[in-house]
Amino acid sequence: MAPTDPILDARNIHAWYGSSHVLHGIDLKIARGETVGLLGRNGMGKSTLIRTLLGHVTQRDGQIHLFGHDVSKSKPHEVARRGVAYVPEGRGVFPNLTVRENLIMAARPSREASRGWSYERVLETFPRLTERLTNLGSQLSGGEQQMVSIGRALMTQPDLVILDEATEGLAPLIVNEIWNVIGDIRDSGIATLIVDRDFRRVLEHSDNALVLQKGLVELAGPASKVADDPALSGLLGV
Repeated sequence: MAPTDPILDARNIHAWYGSSHVLHGIDLKIARGETVGLLGRNGMGKSTLIRTLLGHVTQRDGQIHLFGHDVSKSKPHEVARRGVAYVPEGRGVFPNLTVRENLIMAARPSREASRGWSYERVLETFPRLTERLTNLGSQLSGGEQQMVSIGRALMTQPDLVILDEATEGLAPLIVNEIWNVIGDIRDSGIATLIVDRDFRRVLEHSDNALVLQKGLVELAGPASKVADDPALSGLLGV
């Protein structure tokens, strides 16, 4: 693929849960190093779109290309091996593994030592985890679990990170810390797809944004223009 080609190119994406048609022909492109915000009220299809891109939704149609490869019918582990890391809603920390074990289980060597996310770099980014290395996942606060989940994703050395509800249910100080790290991820050149209820923070950290309503893209474009669009408040119900 050419350097200017999108690393993710999804076209005419449809998805179903049983007989329920949830996504109706969504297009989404993400360029190398680009951050895209995905907005919409609850139940509008955001998480379904993410799960479809990752291969978790089996009833799907449309074309999904990742780094020039057709992954339209790929399974989740095949998508992950292409360089996509997923920080799920609910965090997905293994409760019976220690912080250290949760982090190193998915570690891969970096192609660029100076830019990669090593175990040491993750602990420097989240100093709180250094004090919790021997604690089990079940013994961590929600904020600490989210740090582990993000750190583990970064240690796979991804080219694209997908964050679903990155700060949901976290204390304000932890929320600020997580957004600072999202900024660091963006600065390091990793592409990011972000879902979060704080639409203002999402738009501040994004290059482009999409707003979904009932499984359709109702608003899309540069994040600054989406933020100024008078239709945004109605679409988000704010």
